[in-house]
Amino acid sequence: MGLRDSEFERIVGLMGREPSLTETGMFAVMWSEHCGYKYSRPILRYFAEYKKAMDGAGLENAGIVEIGDGLGIAMKVESHNHPSAVEPYQGAATGVGGIIRDIFTMGARPIACLNSLRFGPLEGDGEAAKRNRYLFDGVVRGIAGYGNCVGVPTVGGEVSFHPRFNGRPLVNAMCIGIVECDKVATAGAEGVGNPVIYLGSATGKDGIHGATFASEELGEDNHAKRPNVQIGDPFAEKQLIEATLEALQTGAVQSIQDMGAAGLTCSTIEMSAKGGVGMEIDLDLVPMRESDMSGYELMLSESQERMLAVAHHGREQEVIRVFEKWGVHARVIGHVTGTGRVVVRRHGEIVADVEAVHLADMCPTYTIEGIEPDHCRTAKAFDISQIPIPGDLGATLVELAGWPDLADKSWVFGQYDFQVQTQTALCPGDGDAAVLAPRGTAKGLAVKIDGNGHWVRQSPYAGGQLAVCEAARNVACVGGVPAAATDGLNYGSPEDPGIYWTFDQSVKGIADACEALGTPVVSGNVSFYNHGDLGEVLPTPMIGMLGILPDASKRCGSKVHGPGGTLCLLSYTHPEVPQQGLGASAYLRAVHGIEDGIPVPPVPALEKVLCHTLAGWINQGLVEAAHDVSEGGLGFCVAEMVAIPGFGAEIELPNPYGFTRCDALLYAELPGFVVIAVKPENIGHLRAALPSDLNLAELGPITDGVLRFRYNGDVVAETGAKQFAIRHASCLDGLVQR
Repeated sequence: MGLRDSEFERIVGLMGREPSLTETGMFAVMWSEHCGYKYSRPILRYFAEYKKAMDGAGLENAGIVEIGDGLGIAMKVESHNHPSAVEPYQGAATGVGGIIRDIFTMGARPIACLNSLRFGPLEGDGEAAKRNRYLFDGVVRGIAGYGNCVGVPTVGGEVSFHPRFNGRPLVNAMCIGIVECDKVATAGAEGVGNPVIYLGSATGKDGIHGATFASEELGEDNHAKRPNVQIGDPFAEKQLIEATLEALQTGAVQSIQDMGAAGLTCSTIEMSAKGGVGMEIDLDLVPMRESDMSGYELMLSESQERMLAVAHHGREQEVIRVFEKWGVHARVIGHVTGTGRVVVRRHGEIVADVEAVHLADMCPTYTIEGIEPDHCRTAKAFDISQIPIPGDLGATLVELAGWPDLADKSWVFGQYDFQVQTQTALCPGDGDAAVLAPRGTAKGLAVKIDGNGHWVRQSPYAGGQLAVCEAARNVACVGGVPAAATDGLNYGSPEDPGIYWTFDQSVKGIADACEALGTPVVSGNVSFYNHGDLGEVLPTPMIGMLGILPDASKRCGSKVHGPGGTLCLLSYTHPEVPQQGLGASAYLRAVHGIEDGIPVPPVPALEKVLCHTLAGWINQGLVEAAHDVSEGGLGFCVAEMVAIPGFGAEIELPNPYGFTRCDALLYAELPGFVVIAVKPENIGHLRAALPSDLNLAELGPITDGVLRFRYNGDVVAETGAKQFAIRHASCLDGLVQR
């Protein structure tokens, strides 16, 4: 069950007796890392919203961000890493279903999903590569199979690859929904005597102990863990969405919560503890797929598409009628009490009688003395001068185009329905973030999820800041002002001092960057014990960012429209640029096979100035395309903007930091750098409106067909647009077909 001896002794002390089997199982799942956040809770206090919750304000299923016009956006990210490693299709599918339920449980209609995925390398004929391709294909099909059927568009995401994810993918799903601010639902149960109603699909034996399964390392018996993985039904979820939102409109529902991790245990315990009440539950009344299910199985099952609601006394039939109209189970299985205890009966006998707060709020927490890993110390001393410069940097650019991390991902998002609901205004591949134009407001929503485990592994604090700043820059590049963040934090075992130190430092970096940017972390998820064939995975915090456009019609893509425009570089000045900006870069990994060095840290306060300035220019119609400089550096950024749509450019490379290497001019990864395409006549307007903290440099004109980079007038790299575009588009197709 995943409980330590000391934890079991603590349970005995709290209860004053030994727990029953069902009670032990309930404590085990609620005190698992997945539900109880035993190691992460102390570190998450860096986040203001989480600290407020720990001080008594409480957390809901998702965060809500007000956007004006009486509307709010619910947002959350959730991981399904362990299930996807064991059963990729259902693991990914139920991850999508679970995050969608977190959103409509708030009373919000889900309007978009995103995902952030990591896999081992797909190249090669070995067993590891074959397994990685199987996982990659299964996860993508699972996301598509569920999301396309449930009718929520999958509008954005990211995918990358590394040997540390061999056999151990990361699958993080994000969802956003829209709700009227005065109609947000709560999960806190209230009202002694109010009926407790089970809603949704019948309970089966799938997913039992899924929460504890997600709180331990996977071993050689992965196949034996398949019963821990839930089975999803997207059509049932669609019915559940519509029934839940309609029932909430009646006003008959006092509180409601998704039966996610830990199933009935989680929903009964958390709703009771949050409201300061208790519940009496009769499991004989629970819809079940198999009549011989025990109390233990019924309380711990994580069967999908289920909710628990508390109705106002005397109005339960209003709720039941709505759900029955939609063909969804709705049964009263108990009532709210004033005891603070959750009492559970099966076949007339009490199988559990526990204090809700003991399970919800008294999970032990652990801190250990973190130790900076050796690789972080050596990374600071990396000597870039020992790395040879390729003779043909134009060929190097094409080589980067065919590297899976940087290659076109349309093989993935081409399987997703990103236009259902007809509110998607900027589609995957067309911009640095997706843009939604929700009905009921002229505003647009820019949404993005992003993360880079290489940066975090080499320099955790800077890497955490970089994840936030890049996600913010991405939404600004489409015209959104960054407003709020959600996070998915994916690491190895927190019991390892080096991993714990990395987690602590990177979370602090995220919190500090969000504070500087004014983008509070309103929700999130922690996933530990992610270990693959080579040990722990890359430490990978994934940041979901929401940006607000005053007018969705003013959105901006990342591809140029044709010759005649000028490319400019909008940036701020860094106080230091270690290792000529090539440390921990995609260029070093892809071209030289070297994973060393440290990334350039951002300046979050200046990132805020840049994001607001850029979004303002886009809203005024002064920018025709925008793309941030990230993995692959300035050269790759320009190539993606102009070569993929079939054009070229004549670029004079800037050198504000006095780099001595021409490859650094092309491939340095400098935060706070954004390439914009503008009409020549607008450059004067931009310079006049440029804040003193920012720089604007002309790079050169957009031309036909050839991509040419010069420095001090000399050509340092040249390639054909078609050559780059073909290599960029064909990479993943060829690998997956193997």
